[in-house]
Amino acid sequence: MRLSDLQTKNIVSMDSGKNIGSIIDVKINEKGMIEALVIEQNRNMLSFLNREGESLIYWNDIVKIGEDVILVRTHS
Repeated sequence: MRLSDLQTKNIVSMDSGKNIGSIIDVKINEKGMIEALVIEQNRNMLSFLNREGESLIYWNDIVKIGEDVILVRTHS
């Protein structure tokens, strides 16, 4: 799967059912594996904040990657 394929999917919290934001980048670890998705947050989403307007969704928090949606645990 390509990054461009992931960027077309909605990121949805399993806990709240809300759209979290859009994928703008990925964080790669030293082994070359995806560690996290870098998300540009919707203005109303405040959890996972790392920098203003951006957040990380760690790969372990992804529950399912579907055709149109990526479901994630938000721990909120």
